[in-house]
Amino acid sequence: MLVLSRAEVEELLDLDALPDALARAHVDLSSGAASMPARIAAFAGDAGLLGAMPAYLPSAGLGCKLVSLFPGNVDRPTHQAEIVIFDPENGTPVAVMDGTYITAMRTAAAAALSARLLARPDARVLAILGTGVQSRAAQEMFPRVHDFAEVRVAGRGEYEDAVRGADVVHAATHSPESVVLLDWVSPGTHVSSVGYNAPGSELDPALVAAATLFIEYRDSSFAPPPSGAPELAGIDPASVAELGEVVAGMRPGRTSTEEITLYKSVGVAVQDLAAAALVLAAAEART
Repeated sequence: MLVLSRAEVEELLDLDALPDALARAHVDLSSGAASMPARIAAFAGDAGLLGAMPAYLPSAGLGCKLVSLFPGNVDRPTHQAEIVIFDPENGTPVAVMDGTYITAMRTAAAAALSARLLARPDARVLAILGTGVQSRAAQEMFPRVHDFAEVRVAGRGEYEDAVRGADVVHAATHSPESVVLLDWVSPGTHVSSVGYNAPGSELDPALVAAATLFIEYRDSSFAPPPSGAPELAGIDPASVAELGEVVAGMRPGRTSTEEITLYKSVGVAVQDLAAAALVLAAAEART
């Protein structure tokens, strides 16, 4: 069985190819071609949780990510993961690889994909809220899908200044309180959010109510914790479009220059599997 360290995964993962790989994975997911049960988790008291995220994709194979989320970590990442890939013909494990880097980069790449699909073509100012792992990943991924003239990175106390006048806003905090208020957001802005701190939210409820909403997958986004997004409580799932539906032309994306679009991420296993397949293919090509 192939074993790949974090350093090897970082070397092998093609970040330029990642958004397109995620687009294909989301089309498979929305079309019903993928198999992806809801994420489950075991809680380690109040310290954190261990989640299991299996999936099968015709284009990327069969695999499962085990991911821990320990918000109190200060000497190591709050999210740590391993991904195991199996042969879809016989179920034999063929590779195990570090999933921590993949988790960070596929999350940012999916949000970047949402910007490619939903931001105005003339968007020039990107605001990234947060200064942690997800912020750094977003700084790496968003410029790969769109040509921004200005990138603002904001920490606590700076969010309003960063959001005002931005064309694309990416929230990547662990805040239980709103860091993106509707009053700060200009008409025509695209907003993405990857932060999770239930039952709170980094998104202003008024913004969620005013925006056109986009998600990864209804069964995941509207599931109970730890899978679903608390921001979507009370919203009709049929009113929300999946990224794969937009990529495939099944549902519209942005429909006007004044529309506020909002992508709320919860993270889904097909994203990990698509990224892991890129790593595995690169590793096999190298040997």
